[in-house]
Amino acid sequence: MSETRNQGLIARFLAAPPDSVGKTLFVAVTLCLFASMIVSMAAVSLRPVQEANKLKDKQLNILQVAGLYQPGQNVAEAFKAFEPQVLDLDTGTFTDQFDAASFDDLAAAQDPELSRALDDDPAGIGRQSRYRTVYLLRDSSGALDKVILPLHGYGLWSTLYGFIAVEENGNDIFGLQFYQHGETPGLGAEVDNPRWKSLWNGKKLRDDAGTLQITVAKSQPAAGADFYVDALAGATLTSRGVDNLVRFWMGDQGYARFLDALKAGEI
Repeated sequence: MSETRNQGLIARFLAAPPDSVGKTLFVAVTLCLFASMIVSMAAVSLRPVQEANKLKDKQLNILQVAGLYQPGQNVAEAFKAFEPQVLDLDTGTFTDQFDAASFDDLAAAQDPELSRALDDDPAGIGRQSRYRTVYLLRDSSGALDKVILPLHGYGLWSTLYGFIAVEENGNDIFGLQFYQHGETPGLGAEVDNPRWKSLWNGKKLRDDAGTLQITVAKSQPAAGADFYVDALAGATLTSRGVDNLVRFWMGDQGYARFLDALKAGEI
């Protein structure tokens, strides 16, 4: 009896007009299921490629901020010049607690055991990992040449993620570069403009007394031109965000202890 009833349902479905509600819903649901399967399969199969491209982009930006990138070069090979180390921000020293090649700074910031919530949060990041991966660059003699430090913070519309390159003395800036943000094209997005990025080269973080002075502003501060980067035209909030995040990461809540060790020649 049940089999007869089922056959009757199928027969009625097949006999229904192509534009009937039943057939329309059946086709729509079938197409949605098929499309979702294709998208899921594509996402899974493409994940290794996406991860590889993400790693390559990160390495490319580190090469660029260090002034080492040459068009057409093998990024992975060139990146071997860098020595990654996981830094303990609280002590300013390296730790072997993690594998520097695979440690995820941003994921660590969401781990309560590896991070802290920020009450004083000028960079607008909410939580901060107590560990960051930094990249050492040595010259042909093995002496330290530059250090590449990751930083991030909120601008106008988005969190800006980037790197700052600091000379071996722990005070002179070689370059600043952002690799991810969602700032306004033609305004805040001018953080990507090579002319503006070049303004950072040769600037200093601290004065002779050790006071953090680096500033992004519309006018030169009392500390002088060595500590001043001109703000982006028409992008006051993005410029303020960059100023906040750089001062946060270069200050006591960020890399200050490590930079002091660099200055003292202890790295």
